[in-house]
Amino acid sequence: MKLQFEYGHGFMEAELPDHTDVFIPGETVSDPPHIPFDKLADETRRSIQNPLGMEGLSVLGGPGKKAVIVFPDKVKGGTQAQSHRKTAIPIIIEELLASGVHKKDILLICSNGLHRKNTKEEITSLLGEEIIHEFWGTGQIINHDSEDRENLIDLGKDEMGSRVIMNRQVFEADIPILIGHVLGNPYGGYSGGYKHCATGITSWESIACHHNPAVMHKDEFTPVSVHNEMRSRFDAIGMHMEKAMGKKFFTCDAVLDTRANQIAVFSGYAQEVQRSSWPIADQRTYVKWADKKYDLLVFGMPQAFHYGNGMGTNPIFIMQAISATLIRHKRILTDTPVVICASLCNGYFHDEEFPSYREVYELFQHDYHQTLPDLDRYGEYFARKPEYIEKYRFGYGYHPYHTFSMLSCAHIAEIHSKAIYIVGAMEGGYARGMGMKTRATFKEAYADAQRKYLGDSPPILALPKAFTTAAVHLDMKD
Repeated sequence: MKLQFEYGHGFMEAELPDHTDVFIPGETVSDPPHIPFDKLADETRRSIQNPLGMEGLSVLGGPGKKAVIVFPDKVKGGTQAQSHRKTAIPIIIEELLASGVHKKDILLICSNGLHRKNTKEEITSLLGEEIIHEFWGTGQIINHDSEDRENLIDLGKDEMGSRVIMNRQVFEADIPILIGHVLGNPYGGYSGGYKHCATGITSWESIACHHNPAVMHKDEFTPVSVHNEMRSRFDAIGMHMEKAMGKKFFTCDAVLDTRANQIAVFSGYAQEVQRSSWPIADQRTYVKWADKKYDLLVFGMPQAFHYGNGMGTNPIFIMQAISATLIRHKRILTDTPVVICASLCNGYFHDEEFPSYREVYELFQHDYHQTLPDLDRYGEYFARKPEYIEKYRFGYGYHPYHTFSMLSCAHIAEIHSKAIYIVGAMEGGYARGMGMKTRATFKEAYADAQRKYLGDSPPILALPKAFTTAAVHLDMKD
């Protein structure tokens, strides 16, 4: 059969054996129905006005109260007119104003965490023109800055020993509000809930407590689930924030489908929102589909996807994206499958957005480094490098510690595969420098993998839209 796989700014064709099984999220198995668009505002308002496990905004608000609305950056959640951010935030603002909160006392913070700060144009795509018109000019829409030490507060350590440093404006708010998305995520099972505050409004010191080899290389981390140390650390950090603030986050999370439409909306105490939203999200995310386990996983990656332009050509990200795919689908793969992935792999690191990645990659090629975890000892050194911090704070670059959170994930592909082939690499040395094999075509890669690892007729799973759709976590039918 002939299939088109993501590659660079287009696609690469592959001819695979006819016994290949193909899965495309939202198509091979339909998503649960989403809330009809004409009922979306009413359903979201009903959720906000009837919160789980805590008082509503009409009670929490009042004259003189300060409210902070924390919303995810461009990496998550969609930009369509009916997106969760564009639907929920205006309703929340209406509720705050109706309670007596003054407009000047409402602040919106983009929870970019260690991601690069979002531009005005990007935030406009997330929030819509009307919110931008009302709040941008007065400085009431800002990005979180994880290196602005005057606007961070150190809350010590939580019950699991994680360092908890959070945004001071959120900490001091009378009404801290989280707008989140419950969508399958290889890091801790789901986005939203306490993961949102534990990663989006903290510092690298906090994130280093869970995005590290000690947590991510445990057997419990792969395959993906919510029952692992990373998720427990998210929850512990979020609840420690609430304890220190003396109040709960008012959380409004939407369970999303493949196209970022809302299947359901839950509001209130984050712990209750997680407990209620995850079973609904499970129906879309954990797809019981396979009747056999696969020896070969085939997909491709574009040059630009969720972290930004260059994710599919930057060698560290290539390995991380392959690992994330294995984490999601491990339940239907043999213990150590072979991966064949198309990538332009042309040496484009996009140094402006990912300023520390090239130096870390080059360091991996020297000084007795054998596997990616060998680099972990340099995490704090890079995280404190002034030139990279400046690029994060003022140059729209990713924070230097982000590189190390990706390295921890990237090594999982080596743990859980026999071999990884990159097809179509323009500068194949970058892939080989990460321990991957390179071949010019899918046909050559498949032939080599058959000869060395797979035999004549291996079970093959193809994912033609692995990164241009919101992935699911595939499971066995039984």
